Amino acid sequence: MNQFKIISCIAICILLQAFLPMAKLKPVMYIIGDSTVKNGDGSGKNGQMGWGTLIGSFFDTSRIQIQNHAIGGRSSRTFITEGRWEKIMATLKKGDIVIMQFGHNDGGPLDDTARARGTIRGIGTEEKQIYNPIRKVDEVVHTYGWYMRRYVQDAKAKGATAIICSPVPRNNWKEGKIARGNKDYGLWAKEVAEQEKAYFIDLNEKVALEYEKMDTASVNKFFFGDHTHTSRAGAEINAAKVVEGLKELKKVKIKKYLK
Repeated sequence: MNQFKIISCIAICILLQAFLPMAKLKPVMYIIGDSTVKNGDGSGKNGQMGWGTLIGSFFDTSRIQIQNHAIGGRSSRTFITEGRWEKIMATLKKGDIVIMQFGHNDGGPLDDTARARGTIRGIGTEEKQIYNPIRKVDEVVHTYGWYMRRYVQDAKAKGATAIICSPVPRNNWKEGKIARGNKDYGLWAKEVAEQEKAYFIDLNEKVALEYEKMDTASVNKFFFGDHTHTSRAGAEINAAKVVEGLKELKKVKIKKYLK
């Protein structure tokens, strides 16, 4: 009888050792996007920085892990075709969060010899068969919405929370107002979120409204080198607006990890 108890205790200990590490796993917030989310290696050494590099400072990282997988020059299409999303899917688990922001690079050509990164405009089911001169393969290119839906559907299938952000605005002014993306990628991001019942942060509108509280000279300091890529100061504003948007979302567990 005593021997049976000893064996039972050993078996229980083995099981506890096997499952305890799983219980201790922190949720992960995966961030995917383009150079406005992470520029270069994220250090800002080139004067440019994306909001994903700084957003970790708003979170209690002893309770949640932040992984910024965004990379410059990528569109909603090429982040998938280069295998970057597949690598995230390999570790994505129930309770994780995926925040996504694409659109700045989706308007380019579908099959040019420089980048071949564009997507078909809109959120429909249109597709086009092309030869990709960069990857040197035949490829079926879909709409922006098709790729965004895939991110959401894949994340949900893993039990993760999907949050779509509309693209941050560029430093383009017209009649005293920042040009919005509410007729193209900003609108399409919102429509995909509504269709797929994903969470949505209108980052485009939030940041534009913040810029419009200032004069153009002040806003220029938030960009470096062009009208798209933010400086560290610009990245700080964008990160703060993402967090503001997270706080406004209902029933999103990620809020409990904010400082």
